[in-house]
Amino acid sequence: MLTHEQERLIEATAPVVAEHLDAIAQRFYPLMFARYPGVASLFNAAHQQSGAQQRALAGAVLAYVHLRQDPAMARSVLGTVVEKHVSLGIQPDQYPIVGECLMAAIGEELGDALTPDIADAWGALYEELAGLLIELEERRYHAFAQQPGGWRGLRRFGIAATRQESAVIRSFVLEPEDGGAVAGHLPGQYIGVRVSIQGEPVYRHYSLSATANGRGYRISIKREPDGRVSRYFHDVLTVGDSLDLLPPAGDLTLHPGDEPVVLVSGGVGQTPMLSLARQALEQQRQVVYLHAALDAEHHAFRNEIALLQTEHANRLKAVTIHEQGEEADHIGRIDRALLEHYLPTGKPRCYFVGPQGFMSAVNQALADLGIDESRRHFEHFGPSRPLDAA
Repeated sequence: MLTHEQERLIEATAPVVAEHLDAIAQRFYPLMFARYPGVASLFNAAHQQSGAQQRALAGAVLAYVHLRQDPAMARSVLGTVVEKHVSLGIQPDQYPIVGECLMAAIGEELGDALTPDIADAWGALYEELAGLLIELEERRYHAFAQQPGGWRGLRRFGIAATRQESAVIRSFVLEPEDGGAVAGHLPGQYIGVRVSIQGEPVYRHYSLSATANGRGYRISIKREPDGRVSRYFHDVLTVGDSLDLLPPAGDLTLHPGDEPVVLVSGGVGQTPMLSLARQALEQQRQVVYLHAALDAEHHAFRNEIALLQTEHANRLKAVTIHEQGEEADHIGRIDRALLEHYLPTGKPRCYFVGPQGFMSAVNQALADLGIDESRRHFEHFGPSRPLDAA
């Protein structure tokens, strides 16, 4: 627990640290990877290069400084961090590494302004944050391991089947090599994956694109031209190959209720929407399903959604939007006018996933149309950041 003097120092120096936080984060990751090369496999190099990971770290630290006086709110806000950590199998002994390197980066950036007392105060703040995250993550690990078909740590799965869903998206059906049962997951969640590329373990997480069945999981991956792991899945892995899975995680899940559900996706952002749509329809809710793709060739799961619409003709309205071509309900992009046309009356729950710019535009349009922030739900396919980030 921080002392009264440490509380005072944190309050007094928070504006200075906030001003330098981006620079601190830029120093932190290279420093940590140099001192502890083994942790680099947990991070996506593309997110490092874009600065997304650094901004996510800065945002998390700032959020905790402001929210720590309200423990319930702090736990809620940190929920997304906990879910990402669970999908990577983060362990308590990794937190001291982060703490050491973060304090070193702060020292490098602030120089003599970081007195021993101020350093001790921020070190204590980090230990408090780390302790809270460790507690929340342990609860998640324990709860999942206790489920029928659950496990702790890594579990070996084999690729039982693959299917090309579009020009760039392929599905992989994964079943456990031990032949045991598989714990369920909530619609909308993702799962942590570890593969070995040229002898190096690499971690990623991918949305689960099918509902739980007790036998295995389905992930659907877009081949990114510069994506090391996505290219490995598409170009190397095939039926019979093996990989390791971590527990399912993620908080983009369906809120209970009977109000209409609007699902808006762009590109591979459709993957979590498939099971969310099925769950909402099973609950007898009205569903509007808007999906945007480049063209028909890049439109994944079209037959799957068409079948779902046939089964639930009175409750599912599926709409396709292509940027080009002629095989869609609309040609162009999802904008405010299109959303206004298809939004159901009342107070629908709106879920949207896609590229950052896509989500920013949808979020703003929904806000302009009077959809309260509490009813707008989204998830990043990487480090979380504000939707107004460029």
